[in-house]
Amino acid sequence: MTGRARGVVLYDADCGFCKWSLGKILAWDRPGRLRAVAIQSAEGERLLAELSPEAKLASWHLVDEAGTLHSAGAAAEPLARMLPGGRPLAAVFRAFPGLTEGAYHYVAENRDRWPRLLRINASCEPRQR
Repeated sequence: MTGRARGVVLYDADCGFCKWSLGKILAWDRPGRLRAVAIQSAEGERLLAELSPEAKLASWHLVDEAGTLHSAGAAAEPLARMLPGGRPLAAVFRAFPGLTEGAYHYVAENRDRWPRLLRINASCEPRQR
């Protein structure tokens, strides 16, 4: 990582809900420890080269400062540890990995519905999974 960034969050640039969620995470990251990279970008392709095209877009991803790739719910705990005041939340994610993974997949599989339910302007087309 360069500068103060300690992690790279990879997100689906074609998903309005994903971009809205990323904005919330980056707003929480006041010290600037995270850097956002679109999965569809050249850097995203390089960082996710080991994954199939389907796996790349199936979830968000985090590359931590050690270069370890975390995907879907498994990215929640290391991501929370990087955020100011996020350690208690990281402990919950670590204590309940199955629940964290299940919650992540529920939100991700329904990401086309969340903007309407949350009354936000962040459209997202449903994907074939």
